[in-house]
Amino acid sequence: MTAFVTNATGAVRRFLRDRRGATALEYGLIVMCIFLAIIVAVTMVGNDASDTFNSVANSMDNAIQ
Repeated sequence: MTAFVTNATGAVRRFLRDRRGATALEYGLIVMCIFLAIIVAVTMVGNDASDTFNSVANSMDNAIQ
Protein backbone atom coordinates (compact mmCIF):
# COMPACT_ATOMS: atom_id res chain seq x y z
CA MET A 1 0.00 0.00 0.00
CA THR A 2 2.88 2.37 0.72
CA ALA A 3 4.28 1.86 -2.79
CA PHE A 4 0.92 2.83 -4.28
CA VAL A 5 0.76 6.04 -2.26
CA THR A 6 4.35 6.87 -3.18
CA ASN A 7 3.68 6.27 -6.88
CA ALA A 8 0.43 8.25 -6.79
CA THR A 9 2.11 11.14 -4.99
CA GLY A 10 4.94 11.15 -7.54
CA ALA A 11 2.45 11.12 -10.42
CA VAL A 12 0.54 14.07 -8.96
CA ARG A 13 3.77 16.04 -8.46
CA ARG A 14 4.86 15.36 -12.06
CA PHE A 15 1.44 16.44 -13.28
CA LEU A 16 1.58 19.71 -11.34
CA ARG A 17 5.09 20.52 -12.63
CA ASP A 18 4.23 19.77 -16.28
CA ARG A 19 3.80 23.04 -18.22
CA ARG A 20 3.09 21.64 -21.70
CA GLY A 21 -0.65 22.06 -21.23
CA ALA A 22 -0.20 25.74 -20.41
CA THR A 23 1.40 26.35 -23.80
CA ALA A 24 -1.45 24.60 -25.60
CA LEU A 25 -3.94 26.67 -23.62
CA GLU A 26 -2.15 29.91 -24.53
CA TYR A 27 -2.20 29.00 -28.22
CA GLY A 28 -5.89 28.17 -27.92
CA LEU A 29 -6.61 31.59 -26.41
CA ILE A 30 -4.64 33.32 -29.17
CA VAL A 31 -6.58 31.42 -31.85
CA MET A 32 -9.85 32.31 -30.12
CA CYS A 33 -8.95 36.03 -30.08
CA ILE A 34 -8.00 35.95 -33.76
CA PHE A 35 -11.26 34.15 -34.59
CA LEU A 36 -13.31 36.75 -32.69
CA ALA A 37 -11.49 39.59 -34.47
CA ILE A 38 -12.26 37.97 -37.84
CA ILE A 39 -15.94 37.56 -36.94
CA VAL A 40 -16.21 41.20 -35.84
CA ALA A 41 -14.47 42.45 -39.00
CA VAL A 42 -16.62 40.32 -41.32
CA THR A 43 -19.79 41.43 -39.53
CA MET A 44 -18.84 45.11 -39.81
CA VAL A 45 -17.92 44.82 -43.49
CA GLY A 46 -21.09 42.84 -44.15
CA ASN A 47 -23.26 45.50 -42.50
CA ASP A 48 -21.54 48.27 -44.47
CA ALA A 49 -21.95 46.36 -47.74
CA SER A 50 -25.61 45.71 -46.96
CA ASP A 51 -26.18 49.40 -46.27
CA THR A 52 -24.46 50.32 -49.55
CA PHE A 53 -26.52 47.86 -51.60
CA ASN A 54 -29.74 49.05 -49.93
CA SER A 55 -28.83 52.65 -50.70
CA VAL A 56 -28.16 51.81 -54.35
CA ALA A 57 -31.41 49.85 -54.60
CA ASN A 58 -33.39 52.73 -53.11
CA SER A 59 -31.72 55.21 -55.48
CA MET A 60 -32.61 53.02 -58.44
CA ASP A 61 -36.22 52.71 -57.27
CA ASN A 62 -36.47 56.47 -56.92
CA ALA A 63 -34.93 57.02 -60.36
CA ILE A 64 -37.40 54.66 -62.04
CA GLN A 65 -40.45 56.35 -60.51
